[in-house]
Amino acid sequence: MSITNALNNAVSGLSAMSRMAEVIASNTANALTEGYARREVQLSSANLTGGVRIDGIARQISESLLQEMRQADAAASNATTLSTALSAIESMLGTPGDGGSLSDALSAFDSALISAAATPENATALSAAVDAAKGVTEKLNAVSEGVQSLRLNADTSIGQQVQSLNDTLAQIADLNKAITRASAVGNDASSLMDQRQALVNQIAEIVPIRSIERGGNQIALYTTGGLALLDGTAATIEFSPAHVMSADMSLAGGELSGLSVNGRSVTTTAGGLMAGGSLAAAFEIRDELAPQIQTDLDAFARNLIERFSDSSLTPTAPGLFTDAGNALDLTKEAGLAQRISINAAVDPAASGEVWRLRDGLAATSEGAASNATLLVALSDAFSRATVPASGSFSPAARSVTELAADLLSRISTSRQSAESRQSYLTARQETVTQQVLSQGVDTDRELQTLLQVEQAYAANARVIQAVDEMMQAILEL
Repeated sequence: MSITNALNNAVSGLSAMSRMAEVIASNTANALTEGYARREVQLSSANLTGGVRIDGIARQISESLLQEMRQADAAASNATTLSTALSAIESMLGTPGDGGSLSDALSAFDSALISAAATPENATALSAAVDAAKGVTEKLNAVSEGVQSLRLNADTSIGQQVQSLNDTLAQIADLNKAITRASAVGNDASSLMDQRQALVNQIAEIVPIRSIERGGNQIALYTTGGLALLDGTAATIEFSPAHVMSADMSLAGGELSGLSVNGRSVTTTAGGLMAGGSLAAAFEIRDELAPQIQTDLDAFARNLIERFSDSSLTPTAPGLFTDAGNALDLTKEAGLAQRISINAAVDPAASGEVWRLRDGLAATSEGAASNATLLVALSDAFSRATVPASGSFSPAARSVTELAADLLSRISTSRQSAESRQSYLTARQETVTQQVLSQGVDTDRELQTLLQVEQAYAANARVIQAVDEMMQAILEL
C-alpha cells in the first residue's frame, strides 16, 4: 500500500469515526425523547485498497412491532373511554348505602309511606312522604341529565378528535414532502421521520391504522378497516357537533351528525371502516351505551308513574308522579326520567297540600284524618310486583326496589366487564410498548460503542502521525 493510500484511508476513517461520535451523542441526548428512533451510521469500503465511505444514517426500528403497538394503543384507548363512561354512570346512580343513591332515595320513600300510613293524621309524616317522593324524582332527573351530559361530552369529543385527525393528517402530508425533498438531495431526514412517527402514533389512539411505505420515504395511512386516510394527499374528515343534547336526539333520527370521509359516510361500529380507537368509543357512548341506559331510566320512571296512580282520579289524570305535571303519554317516553316530577297538588312548593296524599289528589278539602286507605294503597304499590312495560328489562314482575336493583346491576355488570377488558388491553399495550422501547437507545451500549469509536479514531490518527513522521524522515535525507 502506498503512503497516499494509507493517508487517504486514515482520513476517511477519522471522518467516519467523527460522524459516528456525533450520532452516538445524538442517541444519548434523545434517549427519552418520544418518537426518537436510534440512529446508526451505515459504512462500506471506499475502494479496493481500503478506506471507509459513509453511506448514510439509518433509523433502527421494527416497523412490524411499531404497527402492533399502534393497534394496542387504539384498543386500549377504546376500552378506557368506555370503562370511564360506565363508571361515571354507575356513580350517578350510586350504590345502596352511600346516602345519595337511587336505591337510598327509594328506601327513604318506602319508609316515609309506611310511617304516613301508620299515622295518617300526622302532617309531619305526610310532609316527609312528599319530600321523599320528590327526592326520588330529583334523583332520576339528575341521573338522566348526567346521562345526556355524558352524550354531549362524547359528541364534543368526537368533534375535537375529528379536528385533531384533520390537522395531524395535514402535518404528516407536509412531512412526507419534506422528507422526500431532503432524501433527494442526500440530506439526513431522520429528525423529520421522528416527528412523523410521533404524529402517526397520535392518530393511532383515535383510530387504528396501518402505515404503508411509499417511494421517496413517504408513507400512506389506512385504517384497519381499509379506509385511506393519507395516500399522497390527506383525506378530509367531516363531523358537525350538536352543542346541545336531549334524550330524543339520535343519529338515526337525523338530529345528530355521523362521520364522513371525503364526502362518503362511514361507520365506527364493529366491522366499520373506522371501527376501534377512542373515536369509535365516543360514538358508541353517544349512540348506543348512553341511549340504552336512558331508555331503561325512562322505563323505570314510567313504571313509577303507572304504579302510583290514584283511584280517586280519572284514568287520564296525572297521579302522584307526573310527566312534568302532565299525565303519562306513551308516545313521548323518551326523556321521561328527566321530566318526572311529583303532582303539584301535594307539593307545598307549588301551592299544593300534603293532606291530599292521604285524602286524594283531587280532594278539595281535608277528609277524615284517620283514613289511611290511600296511603296504604300507595305503600302496597311500592312493594307490588309488576312487569316493566318498556326498556330492556326481562319480562319478570318486580317491586320498585327490585327494579332499581336490576337497573344498577346491569350497569355494574357492564362496568366490570369493561374494566376487565380495559385491564387486559392495557397490559397488552404496556407489553408491546416495552418491546418497542427495548429497541430504543441503550445508553450503556452507546457509551461502549463510543469507547470503540475513540479507539478507532486514535488508531487512524496514529496512522496519519506515522505517515507524517515518515515524510519528515524522507525530507531530511
